[in-house]
Parts: sequence; C-alpha cells; structure tokens
Amino acid sequence: MHIDIFKMERMQSTWENVVDYNLSESGVHPLNLKQLLTPAEIEALTEVELGYTQTNGTLGLRENIARLYPGISSDQILATAGSSEANFLLIWSLIEPGDEVLFELPNYMQMGGLLGAFGARVKPFRLRESLGWQPDLDEMRRLVTPRTKLIVLTNPNNPTGSVLTPEVMKGIVDLAAGVGAWILADEVYQGAELSGVTTPSFWGTWEKTLVVNGLSKAYGLPGLRVGWIIGPEAVVKRTWPYHDYTTISPSALSDRLATLALAPGTRERILARTRGILNANFPVLEKWLQDHDGLFTFRPPQAGAICFARYGFKANSTEFVERLIREKSVLVVPGDHFETDGYLRFGYGPEKGYLLRALGLIEETLNKIG
Repeated sequence: MHIDIFKMERMQSTWENVVDYNLSESGVHPLNLKQLLTPAEIEALTEVELGYTQTNGTLGLRENIARLYPGISSDQILATAGSSEANFLLIWSLIEPGDEVLFELPNYMQMGGLLGAFGARVKPFRLRESLGWQPDLDEMRRLVTPRTKLIVLTNPNNPTGSVLTPEVMKGIVDLAAGVGAWILADEVYQGAELSGVTTPSFWGTWEKTLVVNGLSKAYGLPGLRVGWIIGPEAVVKRTWPYHDYTTISPSALSDRLATLALAPGTRERILARTRGILNANFPVLEKWLQDHDGLFTFRPPQAGAICFARYGFKANSTEFVERLIREKSVLVVPGDHFETDGYLRFGYGPEKGYLLRALGLIEETLNKIG
C-alpha cells in the first residue's frame, strides 16, 4: 500500500525539537505532573504496575470519557494512542477501495492521506473564509450522492480555529441522513474555545456518527498519547480488533493519568488553564499581525491555539517557512500543508515571552522581504 508523505508531520518531526522557537504546535504549553496532580496522586503513581492494561481502555478511563457524552455506555468507547490512532483505526476499518468520501479542506491532512491510501474516492469540500470559515452547504449538496459513505470534518477546525454554526451542523447532518452516510467528526479542539462556550459535539445528532477526541490539544497533555473513539456499540466492537494490530493498549501510566485528568474538577481546572492561556496570548499575536500595515489578514480563531493568517507577499508558504528555519530557527506551519497556500498557521500557545521573541525573529525576515 502506498502512502503519501504527511508533509506537516514530517516537517514538525524533523524540526520541532531542533529549532529555537516552535510556533507550529496547535495546543497550549503542556502541563507537567506537578501541575496536573496532587502530591498524593503523584505518590500513588509509584504503585502502578507497568503491565498491559485493558486494551480498549480501563473501565475507569472509559467511565470518565462517558461523562462527556450523555447517554452513552463505556462499551461505546475505544481508548487509543492519541486521536491520530483513533482516526487511523476508523479509516482502516470503514473504507474499502472506491468508497466515496467528502473531506473538509483546509483540515489536518492525516485522514485525507489515509483515505487516499485505502483507495477511497475523495471529494473535497472547502471552508470559505468569506463565510467565516464555514462550508458552502450548496456546494456540499452538489457533492453528496447516494454512494457517499462518509463525511469527514474537524470541529473546531484545524487550521482556522473556526467552529461550525448550529445551522451548518444541522445542514451537514441532514445531508448525511439523506443518503445514509456516516459522519466522522474529529473534535480534539473541543474545550479550547476562547469564549469558554464548549463546541457542541456531533454525537447524538445522527445515528451514524463517529466522534474522535483526545487529550492533546484542549488539555495540554499530548505526551500522554491518549485519545478515544465514540460510536455505536456495534461499530466500536468491530473497530476494536484493528487496535490489536497497532498499539494493542494504552500505556499503563497514560491510562491512569488520563483517568485522573478527566475526573470532574480536575478536567474543569485543566480547561480553565487552557482558556486562560489562549485569552492572554491571542491579543499578543493579533496585535503583531495587525501592526504589519495590511501584510496579514485573518479571522480571529474561536478555538485552539492557532491562527490561520493570509499573507500579502509573494512566496510559497513552505519556501517561506524553510527560510525562517534556516535564518531564524523559528518554525510555523505553511498553509500548503493544508492544501491552502498563501497562509501561515501560527501557534500561540507557548509562554508569552517565548511567543514575543519568536514573532520578533519572524519580523526580521519579513523586513528583508518588504
């Protein structure tokens, strides 16, 4: 099976731990154990046996995940090694060669790459900046056919930080229900809304809905590598054996830490920290972008530590980012990694001084262009 190079992850894997300043991340600065746990909880971790855990996630972990989706049972949940494994398992288990799939752009391109690798007939639909980074439902209606098996989207969106309106969500659900298609919604940025208003889940809107989420973005815990699939019990049970061929089970420590992180009270404290960082840092990036005399245009993100800004100078986005790496040891994400050239995705989740220093270095390169 041929797979295309996952351009964004290749660039990040190569450079994110090498450059002096990394603004390519879409989450907030990660928590450490002292910030996450009480001293008693940290001490209790020393008693955790480092063996295999329940392969679909321990009952305690799945019960805490179930609290987020009213009415579901723990048997409708499959814990995975991050939301990226959740996406992989679902595409692997659902897609047969020739299946017709609607795929949202711009988007995190993992699922797009997997759909192509497994032989799907991919029909992109675009979020339109002129519509506030919402899709054009008329365009989607023209794309949907009785053969459409799956509609794939990310909400809140990466890279734009936009959130689908209730009207658009209902429109997408109606389109899926009209042809009996599945909806696969990656909701990993849910909980990282600047307003504090949690983005509604697609779960519960249509019987053929699958939801992916995890602890990497809104929770600031990417190193735990814990994600999950929510779906009808029959589909989750059918997907579970595919997990046996990949990571088998979450790590024992990650499962325990994720269970603690998702406990009521702790979860709310973590998300409050995330929103505090976003609301403190976005004005810094916003002012920097606005201070460049129209060089950048952007719509303020509603969620996630990301801002997708259009630039007005003539350069391919990847070539410009590679220049930043060479000249200033700063990494941002080029728009063409989302098949949307002419944009840059700025991550604004790190410590404020770090963010300002990185932006200052980018400005030095911009001054050479201007």
